[in-house]
Amino acid sequence: MGMRVIDASNLVMGRLCSYVAKQLLTSEEEIVIVNAEKVMITGRKESVLERFKTERDVGSVRKGPRFPKEPDRILRRTVRGMLPMKTSRGKNAFKRLRVYVSIPEEFKNSKIEVLEELKNKHINNVISLLEVSRQLGSKVKVNDNSN
Repeated sequence: MGMRVIDASNLVMGRLCSYVAKQLLTSEEEIVIVNAEKVMITGRKESVLERFKTERDVGSVRKGPRFPKEPDRILRRTVRGMLPMKTSRGKNAFKRLRVYVSIPEEFKNSKIEVLEELKNKHINNVISLLEVSRQLGSKVKVNDNSN
């Protein structure tokens, strides 16, 4: 079983998540996503934020479903929504996914893939996942020491 490290900087969230979900289901390798906070969500900022806030509020008013505020957890949950979680195949695929904010020390020297075909081609009408999670009330700290 191998491991793939994917850099999520400037990738569109929906495209990235569907690609990763498909890879997890078809191959046996572990997938690590780094720089989760730099993922882009396309759409008007107001409508994107409104959608995420509505999602968050549902979980706090009644008992669930709880929606995460941190960028890495939001990305992980989005992939989870694209996997068949009621089957053992989907659960095992989800266990092989790891998502991180910025690049942890253990992956600094490993080969990091950049998926050009999933890059954001929209100049305006995008919002980063970091911005969304800050609006949701996350106090995520990004150590941006990219060399």
